[in-house]
Parts: sequence; structure tokens; C-alpha cells
Amino acid sequence: MTHVTIVASPQAPSQADFVWLDEDDCARMAAQLAQSLAPLLSNDGSVFMELHGTLGAGKTTFTRHLLRAMGVQGRVKSPSYAVVESHEAGDVTVHHFDFYRFNDPQEWEDAGFRDLFAAPGLKLTEWPDKAAGLLPTPDLRLHLTPMDEDQRTVLWQALTARGHAALLGLTPFGAQAHA
Repeated sequence: MTHVTIVASPQAPSQADFVWLDEDDCARMAAQLAQSLAPLLSNDGSVFMELHGTLGAGKTTFTRHLLRAMGVQGRVKSPSYAVVESHEAGDVTVHHFDFYRFNDPQEWEDAGFRDLFAAPGLKLTEWPDKAAGLLPTPDLRLHLTPMDEDQRTVLWQALTARGHAALLGLTPFGAQAHA
């Protein structure tokens, strides 16, 4: 009796660690991610990404570089007071949330956030822990930890197949590529 050999398909990494030496490294990684996300967002695709880090860790800076790499023109500001800022990147809608000042779960329903998360496009969320229990499972989590004024340790976690696919496009550069 012959047995068919089953070979598992290679799986994308579930996490990746990097170091950004400066804001230029942040911009380079944002450009890599924009390229990696493009096929996932085409044809009304959807990706949800959580951004974690202390105040000043670089969450909004990374978002600004990502949106620029995706082709967003005009001002990209933190949605700290508005809770959400929406942008058009070609045919992709991007919703950038900042739940830092979010206190009332009823605001989630009243503001129509459930509908925004159900719609196609890219959803980027700063301070997702403030909306715990209301958000869907993210495709990607980005954890930024300041090492000093310029340097950041960067941890990416993929929680879905889309997240795994996005991580495949992130590669080391600069000093990391030679480590």
C-alpha cells in the first residue's frame, strides 16, 4: 500500500522584529507595507491593523508615512480629538482611528464605527485597548517601543492569513540587513 506524502505549505511568520534607527527607517518600512497591502486591499479587500505604543512612540508618524506611500495627498493628522480621520488612497478608503480619548462604548454605535470596520479598506487603530471588546480581530499588530529619541524596536504580529501575507513583504534594511 502506498501512502501519499502530505507536505505542508510554508507558512508566513507570525511575528517579525526590527529596529528603526531613525524616521527614515520608519518611512522605508511603511513603503514596504504599502506594497505588501496593495494586493490585499484591491477588489474591495479589507485589512485591520492595531498600532500599540506609548505616547510619542511613533504610531501617527508611521501612519503618516504609510498613507503617503499609499498615495494619500494633503494633511495627515492624528485623529486624537475626532477619533477617526478618513482618507482616500486611490480606490482604497483608509480609516485612521485614535481611541486614546474614547470612554463610552455607546459612542461606538452612535458614531457608526461598526459600519466603518465592516466596510472594505484599511483600518488603522491607535490605542485599541481603549475599545477592547468592540473591535474585530486585527490582521496585524504593530508594537513600537522607543529606545531613545530616534530609535524604535518594532514588533509585528500577524493574527490572520491576510496579516501573514502582509508580513511577507517586510524585509530588513540598513544595519539590520547586515546583522
